[in-house]
Amino acid sequence: MRILIVEDEERLASTLSDILAGERYLVDVVYDGEAGLDCAMSEIYDAAILDVMLPKLDGFSVVKRLREHGHSLPVLMLTARTQMGDRVRGLDCGADYYLTKPFQKEELLACLRALLRRPGEVVREELEYGDLTLDLLSSMLSCGDKTVQLSAREFELMRILMSNRDIIVPKETLLLKVWGYDSEAESNVLEVYISFLRRKLKHMASKVQIEAMRRMGYHLKEGGE
Repeated sequence: MRILIVEDEERLASTLSDILAGERYLVDVVYDGEAGLDCAMSEIYDAAILDVMLPKLDGFSVVKRLREHGHSLPVLMLTARTQMGDRVRGLDCGADYYLTKPFQKEELLACLRALLRRPGEVVREELEYGDLTLDLLSSMLSCGDKTVQLSAREFELMRILMSNRDIIVPKETLLLKVWGYDSEAESNVLEVYISFLRRKLKHMASKVQIEAMRRMGYHLKEGGE
């Protein structure tokens, strides 16, 4: 999953990024509210961690404008402010949760996991398609008694494809979701990673194929050799 961090303290932003990367999240960082709002409205992120005190546009305004434009991106507000009025204001603007600095790594990750869970959704630890099982905690892909470890980008590609099952996922969507809004990655990079996944499927003798639809995108298909 791809997470947006909007934090003007570069050291804290780097620490947050390292924590999330260590949990195999894909992370983008921006350092002011205007850039944060632009990125948040791109619809490529699964959640955002947003500071309140930001240059150009404060966090309250970012969340308010995001909600006014109809975006439901889960937002965790992160701030040193402890006054109850500020916390209420943040939630009233549309934030989903309000975490006060300093915080524990475990608390941050637990809050993020809760935000990424849809209301009423049962927490899933695996995705299945055909003879494949993807462990969402370990990034291990299994077929029968064979298992392979996926890299962060391989995992995210397979997660998206397995979540959408037989639906064709556009190349542009995969590039944005996996490499990010500001990435210079092009379709040939995507094709390389799709090739990596195909080799692993072949190694495991899976009957699932990653099928390319010309000028459209990719989808999973059962019935390989």
